[in-house]
Amino acid sequence: MHSVNAALRHIGRPELPDDVIASYVGDGAPILIQRALGGETVDEAIVRQGLQFFLSYYREHKLDHTTVYAGIHEALSAIQNSSHEGPGGNGGRKSSGVPRQMAVLTNKPVIPSRAIVEALGLGPFFAQVYGGNSFATKKPDPEGARKLLDEHGVRPEEAAIVGDSHVDIETGRNAGLWTVGVSYGFAPHTLAECPPDVLVDAPQELAEVFA
Repeated sequence: MHSVNAALRHIGRPELPDDVIASYVGDGAPILIQRALGGETVDEAIVRQGLQFFLSYYREHKLDHTTVYAGIHEALSAIQNSSHEGPGGNGGRKSSGVPRQMAVLTNKPVIPSRAIVEALGLGPFFAQVYGGNSFATKKPDPEGARKLLDEHGVRPEEAAIVGDSHVDIETGRNAGLWTVGVSYGFAPHTLAECPPDVLVDAPQELAEVFA
């Protein structure tokens, strides 16, 4: 949000409220800046100028206002140390005895995304971090999710995607995954239009889903 407003200031545009910017998040930086500037009718040169400044500013200030939700470290540790297959015992799956593998699939640029994960102490939980420029397509296209499945030798029905927006849920559906929505992120209001298989309201509940 701060990086978007910094880009708007840089090109002489008025700043936007946080909730408006939050509603634009989810489809990658280029579309985020395009939406912040007014949508598809905006001149491409202006979008490129705003995007260039946004990416530069974001790389430098990416951790200024970024924190981890309370309970996330504990939830990720519990999930990682669980050895059941599939999301929770709801599917009646038996334990495989193999700790779960987790990864990050975001539409943010991959380099700052990996830096954020490491700086917040989340690196040990994730086997891989892929960003919006890691593949030819972004979420909700299933390319990234399918790549992760292939890397870990996991079938779609044995995996789940966790996210706070309709983009994540659509990605999971497109890839044949279980979908888990969280209501404490940036865009949980969009989950109403694309309901997940499971919806949780706190990190503690997230850990219970995979118990």
